[in-house]
Amino acid sequence: MAVDEALLLSFDPAGSLPILRLYGWQPAALSLGRFQDAAGVLDLERCRAAGVPVVRRITGGGVIYHADELTYSIVCAPHHLPGASSIKESFRQLTAFLLLFYTKLGFHPCYAADASPGQRFGERTPFCFAGKESYDILIQGKKIGGNAQRRLKEVIFQHGSIPLCNRSEEGGEFMRERPDGIGAQTFSLAQADVGEDAAGFNFLLAESFMEAMGVVLKVGKLTTQEEESSVRLLSTYQDDAWNLHSETA
Repeated sequence: MAVDEALLLSFDPAGSLPILRLYGWQPAALSLGRFQDAAGVLDLERCRAAGVPVVRRITGGGVIYHADELTYSIVCAPHHLPGASSIKESFRQLTAFLLLFYTKLGFHPCYAADASPGQRFGERTPFCFAGKESYDILIQGKKIGGNAQRRLKEVIFQHGSIPLCNRSEEGGEFMRERPDGIGAQTFSLAQADVGEDAAGFNFLLAESFMEAMGVVLKVGKLTTQEEESSVRLLSTYQDDAWNLHSETA
């Protein structure tokens, strides 16, 4: 999470190239949305007893349980997304590579808004996987992963999760209000027995991103500025003052 924020804060909308970062979580962890109250939504004693770390994201939304998943983050400027005149439209453009990725795996993904036109979306739920937004992605009518966005002046940051295995029931056990039947409402790559490892999925994700966005990816590493910023931010993400106490909306 410190690296994600460092990428956002170090981005120069006038000169920086767009960034795609792919990563994972070890050990499994819970991430809170920026404005959530940890004690209000999580059973913190259960988290401590199970040794499951709790961290706060810089994006909004509900709790996500990060276990056996691929995670991506994107940093870009609005001018990198021609035609995206609204936040919702930028979501559509920045998740197009996920639709292509799932399609390449043999699935038939769609946006929630396209699956149920006219339905109202956006109801806030403490657990991310229990709610649906317009541009959440569905496979077989079930939500797969989640995506969230944060904006600074002339900079767009988005990150999201792609579950390799369906751990939503396991994650729901750490909630104060445990969602019933969440496992049957969510989808993961393992449920289709696609037979890929994480490295293979990362390659296919990158390929799908290049095709959907019409770009060529260049493998890189953190710049000196990004590295130094992430080191400074690390102490914040190790501090309960940030992780367990809601930022004022």
